[in-house]
Amino acid sequence: MTTPTVTTTIDSRYGEPGAEPTPWPETEELFASAPLYWVSTTHTSGRPHVAPLVGVWHDCAFHLAVGPGEQKALNLVRDPRIAVTTGRNEWDSGVDVVLEGEAARVTDHDTLTAIAAAYFDKYGEAWRFEVGDEGFGIADEFAWVFRVEPRKVLAFAKKLHGQTAHRFR
Repeated sequence: MTTPTVTTTIDSRYGEPGAEPTPWPETEELFASAPLYWVSTTHTSGRPHVAPLVGVWHDCAFHLAVGPGEQKALNLVRDPRIAVTTGRNEWDSGVDVVLEGEAARVTDHDTLTAIAAAYFDKYGEAWRFEVGDEGFGIADEFAWVFRVEPRKVLAFAKKLHGQTAHRFR
């Protein structure tokens, strides 16, 4: 995978004077190392659907595994737009990160094997996935895997407060 071109800007309307943009490598590391993410998809009714889950950053994209019958999977099949959020539930420390993009199913065996290894490397035995036919696992334990390449990533620094936008081409 070729590393995408990233344009980084800070929006001076949303922050304190003197706030600097959060560099992409720092934002990427914060996002990749997060233990938990919140995914936001759109239900068929148009209302938002938000759920926590684990995931991995691999090959310049976020990956999530969900059961085919889960609401977020059904939503993504119908409308692939997704926002993935992580950060700290504090006002004056840390950086919150929001990734916006579109989810696409991953079905290639070699790619799924690499993603399964990334889950194991990050989370250990609790998240060991066996690669099945076009997903993880078999039968009742089957999960679809989605890849979300970032279109835009926002980093909300909280000391000094500042909003950085990373846009991808």
